[in-house]
Amino acid sequence: MKKLTLYMLLFAVVVLGSCKETLDINDNPNAPIDVQESLLLPPIELNIADQVYGGSASIILQYWLQEVAANQPNPGFWNYQMFNRDVDGDWYNYYVNILKNAKLMNEKAEASGNSNYAAIAKILSAYTLGCATDLWGDIPYSEAFRSADNFKPAYDKQEDIYKTLQSLLDNAISDINKNFPTKPAGNDYFYNGDMAKWLRLAYTLKARFYIHLTKAPGYNAQTQSDLALAALANGMQSNNDDLKFQFTGAAGAENILFTVFNPVSTIVLNETYVEGFKTRNDPRLSKLVQPAEGTGLYKGRRIGTAPGTLSEYSYPTEFYAGVGSASYLVNYTEALFIKAEATFWKSGAVAAQPIYQDAIRQHMLKVGVPETQILAYLLARGTLTETNGLQRIIEEKSISNFFNLENYNDWRRTGFPTTTAVNGALSAIPRRLLYPETELRTNPQPQHSAKLTDRVWWDAQ
Repeated sequence: MKKLTLYMLLFAVVVLGSCKETLDINDNPNAPIDVQESLLLPPIELNIADQVYGGSASIILQYWLQEVAANQPNPGFWNYQMFNRDVDGDWYNYYVNILKNAKLMNEKAEASGNSNYAAIAKILSAYTLGCATDLWGDIPYSEAFRSADNFKPAYDKQEDIYKTLQSLLDNAISDINKNFPTKPAGNDYFYNGDMAKWLRLAYTLKARFYIHLTKAPGYNAQTQSDLALAALANGMQSNNDDLKFQFTGAAGAENILFTVFNPVSTIVLNETYVEGFKTRNDPRLSKLVQPAEGTGLYKGRRIGTAPGTLSEYSYPTEFYAGVGSASYLVNYTEALFIKAEATFWKSGAVAAQPIYQDAIRQHMLKVGVPETQILAYLLARGTLTETNGLQRIIEEKSISNFFNLENYNDWRRTGFPTTTAVNGALSAIPRRLLYPETELRTNPQPQHSAKLTDRVWWDAQ
């Protein structure tokens, strides 16, 4: 009942907050006069899990990465058909449901001196804003959320957004280091008020955003690797540090991926994803992929072929898609793979090898692979070389980051995992989202001419 409870909580804030012995006609009785930061945090976290990690934009990217497929004929998102109106909801969710409320939470926390809530607001803002700019490139932020003062905020350049991300995280780290005694508890569904984990997340996100810029104009892999490694020295230390939203599985509190993979959506696993496990002889196949109900075989669907029956295809297992499973937004294994990549850029394949292997091991342990199978797999995968090193690191990172926006960022940065356009593709594989129709109509900007195959700033050729 977690989702239902949160929405009822917000409704109570709206209704009860307007009840006074004397009603001021200048007050709006249907809107809250004040909402404490402790009441803002739970729905922000839920919305991030549901609408960023598991939202429509994320599903679209999984089609493009060939992790999932709809059991439907072309055309559709899966063969690169998109209209501006298709992302209206995602833009609204990012800006209104999350970023605006996170800004309000930060302002209230700073006003009350509650530096821990202020830190969390900044970290969640950085996470969401980072996802938004990676999807759309230039976006509004510095002039956003001014209400009547500015209904048409200018768009910030993506490079400036990236500087803002680092600033938000630096300020969050400073807030946490104030050691304010009041901390969230049950209203923090991510870390239950464990500020040490929030601190390690902030440093891990700094590393994520540094490594994104390995080929950005004016930046280079060596410098970004140095910055990422320095941040990771204070980053996540174990799988217990994962940023995850644990669903209860009760009515109204179902895991978002449980709702994504349902007969109505017709979404199943993609052939490319399933066959990859077979090609690698990967022991995670049975841990992450269900055999098709109708045949008992591991089979994904190839986009662009004639639809079959849903029982012919595989679905994810309970680990990621169970009704009461967790959504994994930022993983310790991501931190390890970033460290492996940065080490590869700085010191070569030999130095990166043990970090790369530890990253694989940690993911396998998390999903329940026995130690003997882990050792056999690591041996079979072989040794990193200067030729295959980056490819192997990113391939394994994508497996550990199932249904994660980071896989799309890594593919654009590195070209790995290698993939080709689907059958019946309407274009080359898209490299960005279109801007929403609502923005085109209400806040026209030069950036709105961008096509799906255009590149965002950091995705330089």
